[in-house]
Amino acid sequence: MIGTTIEWYDFFLFGSAAALVFNKLFFPEADPLTGTLLALATFAIGFVARPIGGLVFGHFGDKLGRKKLLVVSLLMMGGATFAMGLLPTYATIGLAAPLLLVLLRLIQGFALGGEWGGAVLIVSEHGDAKRRGFWASWPQAGAPGGNLLATAVLAILAAVQSEAAFEAWGWRVPFLLSGLLIGIGLWIRLSVSESPVFLEAVERAGKNPAPEKAPIVTVLRHSWRAVLIAMGARFAENVSYYIVTAFVLVYLVNEVEVSRSVGLNAVLIGSAVHFVTIPFWGWLSDVLGRRVVYLFGATGMLVWGFVFFSMLDTASGLATIVAVTVGLVLHGAMYGPQAAFFSELFGTRVRYSGASIGYQLASIIAGGLAPLIATALLDATGASLAISVYLAATCVLTIVAVYLAKETRGTSLADAGHRESVSA
Repeated sequence: MIGTTIEWYDFFLFGSAAALVFNKLFFPEADPLTGTLLALATFAIGFVARPIGGLVFGHFGDKLGRKKLLVVSLLMMGGATFAMGLLPTYATIGLAAPLLLVLLRLIQGFALGGEWGGAVLIVSEHGDAKRRGFWASWPQAGAPGGNLLATAVLAILAAVQSEAAFEAWGWRVPFLLSGLLIGIGLWIRLSVSESPVFLEAVERAGKNPAPEKAPIVTVLRHSWRAVLIAMGARFAENVSYYIVTAFVLVYLVNEVEVSRSVGLNAVLIGSAVHFVTIPFWGWLSDVLGRRVVYLFGATGMLVWGFVFFSMLDTASGLATIVAVTVGLVLHGAMYGPQAAFFSELFGTRVRYSGASIGYQLASIIAGGLAPLIATALLDATGASLAISVYLAATCVLTIVAVYLAKETRGTSLADAGHRESVSA
């Protein structure tokens, strides 16, 4: 969880900075809204690299084990984030600045594409099936933990610095702090033992570390239904998260015209509640089943998407906090059971590949484009209703996917065979 928190800190830091200052620092020639769109486009580019990272890390993770790949992903993510803190702006080196920013963002996305699968599997494949939902939800809590950390640092800087100082050099501080955090995460990950389920699968295969020549081919041939279920289930969860935590900053500053600290404080408080409630939803999925909890979150988000923007439009700090916090709690009902749910869809020797691909492929057109699509809809219509309808449509897709899936609670992960993921 701590390693995942650090990686998500790096990834979310970029999203917050893109919404707040990157338009001025790297795209100053554009008008404010166009500059914001370009900054959010660089944010989306990181999602394009995530499925590639999922493919590469999943391939080697299913062959070599979970632990080695988790160490590599942490070092790649941390190195790219630290380099962003040293990056010259457009005013210094011109067009090379946004190009280098895009390159580093691609490295971030590639690393994160391999991070999620390894982190949730190394937890899911320890322990027993009865409490898997609870324990596997802790790496999931690393996402709001990372967002909490990134937003807290930005909120502190926004509170103690002038606008000019923050844009001149203050924004670099959170990126450079990544160097210290990576050292902590590396020490932890080097201390973790390899997944016992993976080691048992290797032993059963006759000490052969790579019985599957290309795990991704096996996944797409035998488990394509599971991949589609994972992608569909991921859609509303991913879109809602980035609207509630990233686009909300754009909306509040540009449309409602309140200070950035209002949005940062709301995301900060909401992320703290989110962090605490995710393990609860994971535990509840052990009691009631993955599908019931997941469907509750998707249905609740469908309704809340229409309430969310009306609360933001009041320009009230308290209403904004409630809007963001409730949105993140409902998101947690999908995100908490997700790690165990996706892990249980695939056999051991293709699990890293299958779970990563299903998770990351959806992220390109879901979360990666969500802030960009929401900004474009706002620009085209001048109202938030279109954004609420967009969010509702993704919730319908997720509801259908989860409804069609088989209940996976209690599934043994020691079974390396292929699974049927769709209910009769």
